[in-house]
Amino acid sequence: MPEFRIGQRTYPTKGKAQEAVRAVLHGYPVHRTVDDPEHHLLLLDLLDMHPYAEDKIGPGVEAFAIAPPPRGPHPCFQVIRTDGTRIDFSYQDCLKPRTYRQQVLNVMGDEIRQTKTDYFEARRAGGTLLSDFSGQPLDGTNTAVSYFRGPSFNEIAEEFADSLGGWEAIELTSSAEKGLGRFVDRDLAERWFIHHQDRAVFGLLSQEESRRRPRT
Repeated sequence: MPEFRIGQRTYPTKGKAQEAVRAVLHGYPVHRTVDDPEHHLLLLDLLDMHPYAEDKIGPGVEAFAIAPPPRGPHPCFQVIRTDGTRIDFSYQDCLKPRTYRQQVLNVMGDEIRQTKTDYFEARRAGGTLLSDFSGQPLDGTNTAVSYFRGPSFNEIAEEFADSLGGWEAIELTSSAEKGLGRFVDRDLAERWFIHHQDRAVFGLLSQEESRRRPRT
């Protein structure tokens, strides 16, 4: 049985992933804010998998809370946005099979992941581990490489897919279902890498600053 992924977390089965999410959902009373940082990060990655993630995230995620049951006996998660608005979401919708667009986006992220690591290492070597948003000092444990100073990752990816005629023009290896796929056409992968390199404007944020911004 294939592994199941939520962000960079790997679970032996989808059922085990569901258990991890339910443990968070039922580990807090209704109306309580999810205050454990690891739980918060898990829910951020989970929300990215929602079919309407961009609409749910809106201007950015301030926090998560446990909402009363919308119907039936079970509570659900609630996004508290940075503008103060709130919206519920179902974790079950997040764990449904990914659309092809979501699979391609995940693979695109894997294809350029090293560029973000290289950027961080260059900033550290240059002694400039400061938040580009607030100026606060950073270290390797509280730093996030962000696209906040330019187009988002999704915007860069959308541009590339549109230039090819759509997401279906990008063929993935069969392992894409686990989130570990690759471009079948390695020349196309190189074109994506160059396109991303030309358009991406990285910056450094603290983990807390990054959590408050729209996901990219």
